[in-house]
Amino acid sequence: MSSMTLFILFVSIIALLFLFINLIFAPHNPYQEKYSIFECGFHSFLGQNRTQFGVKFFIFALVYLLLDLEILLTFPFAVSEYVNNIYGLIILLGFITIITIGFVYELGKSALKIDSRQVITMTRFNYSSTIEYLGKI
Repeated sequence: MSSMTLFILFVSIIALLFLFINLIFAPHNPYQEKYSIFECGFHSFLGQNRTQFGVKFFIFALVYLLLDLEILLTFPFAVSEYVNNIYGLIILLGFITIITIGFVYELGKSALKIDSRQVITMTRFNYSSTIEYLGKI
């Protein structure tokens, strides 16, 4: 038996063992809040689960993918740093400059701002009762 086969067998046994232990010892107490639908930070109401979805969430995802792609494409330069000349550095700096200009443009257009639909209620603080309480001390 090769070491790779032994490794795959060992990992499979450990994974099944952990799943079995979880089934035995994990508490199972479902309640109504666990079964309610929760999407994108907003609680949905009955019958309103298919409302319009803001495109701005997709813009955040695309910006994340672009920045992730930037890291992915700059990694080979970092690995082959000793082989690259000044030409490789100029290409890398040009690529980072183009990505940065696009990101600054998005910030300038407020494309990354999401307007909240949640209502925040403000309550007034009663200063007179606090002053009276402090006067009794």
